[in-house]
Amino acid sequence: MAQVLEFKLPDLGEGLTEAEIVRWLVNVGDVVAIDQPVVEVETAKAMVEVPCPYGGVVTARFGDEGTELPVGAPLLTVAVGGTEAPATGAPGASAAKPASSESPVPAESAVSSEYSGNVLVGYGTAGPAARRRRVRRDDPVLTGTPSGAPAGSAQVVATAPRTAAPTAGHQGPVPVISPLVRKLAREKGLDLREVRGSGPDGLILRADVERAVTAAGTAAAPAAPASVPVSANGSAPGRVSTSAPVAAGAGERIPLRGVRGAVADKLSRSRTEIPDATCWVDADATELMAARTAMNAAGGPKISLLALLARICVHALSRHPELNSTVDMAAREIVRLPSMHLGFAAQTERGLVVPVVRDAGTRTAESLTEEFARLTEAARQGTLTPADLTGGTFTLNNYGVFGVDGSTPIINHPEAAMLGVGRIIPKPWVHQGELAVRQVVQLSLTFDHRVCDGGTAGGFLRYVADCVEHPAVLLRTL
Repeated sequence: MAQVLEFKLPDLGEGLTEAEIVRWLVNVGDVVAIDQPVVEVETAKAMVEVPCPYGGVVTARFGDEGTELPVGAPLLTVAVGGTEAPATGAPGASAAKPASSESPVPAESAVSSEYSGNVLVGYGTAGPAARRRRVRRDDPVLTGTPSGAPAGSAQVVATAPRTAAPTAGHQGPVPVISPLVRKLAREKGLDLREVRGSGPDGLILRADVERAVTAAGTAAAPAAPASVPVSANGSAPGRVSTSAPVAAGAGERIPLRGVRGAVADKLSRSRTEIPDATCWVDADATELMAARTAMNAAGGPKISLLALLARICVHALSRHPELNSTVDMAAREIVRLPSMHLGFAAQTERGLVVPVVRDAGTRTAESLTEEFARLTEAARQGTLTPADLTGGTFTLNNYGVFGVDGSTPIINHPEAAMLGVGRIIPKPWVHQGELAVRQVVQLSLTFDHRVCDGGTAGGFLRYVADCVEHPAVLLRTL
């Protein structure tokens, strides 16, 4: 007799606590093999195909495409140990269709009761990885096991997302597991005990908090007293409006989810926590451009301009290690980092991402060019992993590709600095005492004023400009 096993959204690593269902790769009744991808989800860092550790027949799915689920919430159930799903189930459960003969996976192997046994963190079950967050198996809020039910008891559940009837007010622990949800509620001054949860077993999701905040804002906007004159914008004279609620149906509302939501959170945190400052300088890049042309004319792998700028960055960081650091405010310490992992800003259809080149300080120009190309293509295809997007110690932002000269970039928290590079264009320039047309670029450095003062930041930026103007300066450090 087949046994029905429930597969929950696994820990996706890198501290991620939730994901949005983008596309189901299997239907109810399909036969799946062990470690076969069953759903594509979008986390705050990347698109991920999640494999199922069980082989068998899919009997139920949880969540429509576009649904956001927390780690530990059910994804699907699989009947293992038989060729078809059980005929009985919980009220509302959809019975699985018999395995089709057209299924690309042989039934003999797919319905094996074996379990892959590998750790599920992120993008597959083929390799071990350290979990950053553990889901308590005995917590009924996370596992969906009714209070008093024996641990490990199998349950047959519905194909539609499990949404417990929301009830305001909670007795005991508030059913919320996402730190992002708690942070949002704290920032908005919202009592989670009064929020109706629409997730599995009443779990409170980000959307629930946002709805509660919107409802509270609407309820808190009283009508103006008849005795108080009201201006055309709806505010009384002499009063400063602290909020501007949008009327129902006015404007377009775009949810801050996935990559866009992660970018919003990180940039807001950077602006809130980091006392940043920016300095900039114009540099004559004519010789750098000529050097790149000569290197590429000599044969061999082509060298990108970004790779040359990266080489200049890492050499400047070796001279000014204060900028390759982070701040631990809990310990009140500046942590200087031993390795240089260089992030670079990349604009994609899904939003701004910052892939990271590991150990950039030990790479050649050819190696940097190759890695930049690999990560850029992965960003365009949406196949970057969380590992590709985390761990940076310094960011290089080439906003010149957008046709602009300058910018004051926001530091990529928890890093300490970011170098911005504008477009390189012909400009009038005094060269060797005479006015000439030269290839000029504006460089800007935004830095965390806690890790260094203006002298260090200015020294770093001046060294970068000197290397851009006179690439031979780099030969002294080779």
